Amino acid sequence: MKKLLPVLLLLLLCAPVVVLAQQQPQFTHYGFNGMYISPAYAGITNRPEFTSIYRYQWLGYDASFDDGGAPRTLLLTAHTPVRLLHGGVGLNLMRDQIGNTTLLSAALSYSYHINVGETGRLGIGVQGNLNNYKKGNYRAIDDNDPSVPYNSSDTKFDLGAGLWYESPTFYAGGGINNLRHAKYEFADSTNTGKGTLLGENHIYVTAGYRLPVTTEITITPTLLLKHDTESFSFDVGGQVSYLEKYWVGLNYRYQEAVSALVGVSLFQDKALRVGYGLDVTTFHADAKAATSHEVMLNYRLPEPIIRFKPPVRTPRYYFAK
Repeated sequence: MKKLLPVLLLLLLCAPVVVLAQQQPQFTHYGFNGMYISPAYAGITNRPEFTSIYRYQWLGYDASFDDGGAPRTLLLTAHTPVRLLHGGVGLNLMRDQIGNTTLLSAALSYSYHINVGETGRLGIGVQGNLNNYKKGNYRAIDDNDPSVPYNSSDTKFDLGAGLWYESPTFYAGGGINNLRHAKYEFADSTNTGKGTLLGENHIYVTAGYRLPVTTEITITPTLLLKHDTESFSFDVGGQVSYLEKYWVGLNYRYQEAVSALVGVSLFQDKALRVGYGLDVTTFHADAKAATSHEVMLNYRLPEPIIRFKPPVRTPRYYFAK
């Protein structure tokens, strides 16, 4: 199984993609956001988790007309191991607004877990998505253009799949979404035609390695690869944690930004993790605002207690007659 893992992840990268459409949001806290990257992450840590990320991209950017403005995204995820299902289940809820387009998405995931060696675990995940795209008002160059959407919405069902490997020192995973390539249609201002948007495949592959430097300090380099029909991009960075309670990190997003992260773990067993990320725009800065901001909250419950007690066998009742 260990030899198969790199091959399976490579297949995710080489999976076919189709024509264009809506770009999906990206997060600086990708190291805390396995459920968004792959449905196979569901339950893989063997702890129920709840995560919230709010991203305000290009703070202060404001279009001078129509419904333009800075992209804003709210993501909520939850997942838990389920012993009877030999894996875990998860839920993603997202609201993403960019310009006059709003995406509302709900996704339910299932991951089947396979033990790998003494400490590793491989998840094989599937996901069902319900996506609603809403188009606001557009100004057509030609009046009554039937190809320009106008203040309407469409909802479609789609699918995703992925893999995730987790061990105490290393993780790697990936996912692909919009496998059905759902086609969204929007009425125009005269209601005589329809604009369209195609659900585009997005492929994610990520990895991280937890390297203890001392008994108190751990360094975790991280990598995220992203591929869609139009482009290939990557994030590369790392975090330094102290006593597994405080952390700082740096990240570079290809042709986009340089980021800094800080965070702290609170409460018993470090159950609550709070993080903040600041992106400084480094590419096409004249067409964007200077900074983007993220706030991350993650709450982890203890591992479920297995209450099944095996039978106690004793020779006490095996007397010969």
